[in-house]
Amino acid sequence: MSQIITYLLLYNQYLLNRIYELTLFIAKYIPLKQWAFDDSKSPYYQKFKIDKLPIIKKFFKQDYSFLLEYYLWKYGKPVKPVQRRNGKSIPEDIFCPLCGAPHQYIYDNNGGKGQYQCKVCGQTFITGKQAASPLVLICPYCGHALAAKKDRKHFIVHKCVNKNCSYYKNNLKLLPKDSDPSEKYKYKLHYIYREFTLDFFSMDLHQLPSWATSFKFRKNNAHIMGLCLTYHVNLGLSLRKTAEAMREIHNINISHTMVASYARTAAVLIKPFVDTFDYSPSNNLAADETYIKIKGLKGYVWLIMDTVSRSILGYQVSKSRDVGPCILTMRMAFDKFRKFPGKALKFISDGYSAYPLATQQFKIEKDWDFNVTQVIGLTNDDAVTKEYRPFKQKIERLNRTLKASYRVTCGYGTDDGAYYGVNLWVAYYNFLRPHELYSWKRPLNEVDMLKNAGNMPGKWQLLIFLGQQVILNMQENPAS
Repeated sequence: MSQIITYLLLYNQYLLNRIYELTLFIAKYIPLKQWAFDDSKSPYYQKFKIDKLPIIKKFFKQDYSFLLEYYLWKYGKPVKPVQRRNGKSIPEDIFCPLCGAPHQYIYDNNGGKGQYQCKVCGQTFITGKQAASPLVLICPYCGHALAAKKDRKHFIVHKCVNKNCSYYKNNLKLLPKDSDPSEKYKYKLHYIYREFTLDFFSMDLHQLPSWATSFKFRKNNAHIMGLCLTYHVNLGLSLRKTAEAMREIHNINISHTMVASYARTAAVLIKPFVDTFDYSPSNNLAADETYIKIKGLKGYVWLIMDTVSRSILGYQVSKSRDVGPCILTMRMAFDKFRKFPGKALKFISDGYSAYPLATQQFKIEKDWDFNVTQVIGLTNDDAVTKEYRPFKQKIERLNRTLKASYRVTCGYGTDDGAYYGVNLWVAYYNFLRPHELYSWKRPLNEVDMLKNAGNMPGKWQLLIFLGQQVILNMQENPAS
């Protein structure tokens, strides 16, 4: 018995030594100072946050003659021209860009260095530069105008450079006490706003090639095309496996390039019907993006689904994971609403910053005010994550369903192949695939014409016909 107690004491001493060594290792190599911060407040995570919208002051052209009459009526005395001293003069071709006041009412504001100020409206401007900008961006925390700092491909980064800004001062307090002042650039301290120079709201979501209303079969017929789509899309066979199945099962000699041509044609014709169908969506949407390979490089598929009906309302294929494809996907989904629900909309996404950025653009362009609920991480660490986790799991399950059909391709060989492949899969998922929501007995959206089709190739032919009818209607009534 005494030997067992001695052994346990020695083992306990051994464990204490290991704990001591582990504590020394943590103190030496792991920055304990970051443990003082919650992830939501840590300065390391500031750069991933999206600041609220700035105050936007739009430019309105004024008339100096009207202002002169107004000042005379209000104050009982006219606004006199500027009295020059020390022989200074203003060039006669200088006028105020805001109200149009001539050089008689213009001050030399900085001693002949090119800056002027209008006595009538108070506008300051610089010679040779456009002062009548369409809008002025104001920091919502301190009221100072934002300065354009970086010009990227699709947006301009504006920053508040005021050192007395409350936003800047609060972020300074979050920095570690022993941090080097020369390394402050590593943290996001100033208020930042991204102004997008590309108008994602004027892009046509339903652009079609000129040949989209009709096509001719030189060798085969529409039934063979329906068979190819059934094997390729429904059963998830690759192009070559589809061609092999046509030869071995139906004794139809067809090449894999012809199968690809059929898929491309069908995708273009069916897409307008899928995009303009009346889904009657609910106010619960979930969004996510997933990775694919296009020509060996990383690409992305953006999906937005109605978590009640499970229908896919918005989808895009892109080479970049930026806010542009996100906005286009959200536009496609929101077009399904007869009236935008506004604050009643529950939009759930992951923690990616593109979704809050897109929300700001909808607020600016459409005046649509809605919130994005971001479900972050894999565990329910807070009440919001716990409540909305089921919505996020539904869109993640949708991603896995897409990947199951995509995996056989080993990546798309062309940009068009990825685009048309996703279009066909969305049409199949929304209108042809039996869903567990209805005990695998019918698809998510029933169309009366498709119910009468005897087999799946016939359903694909009818989908192409419905798409052609939508295209003809769009061409005859472009305004609608």
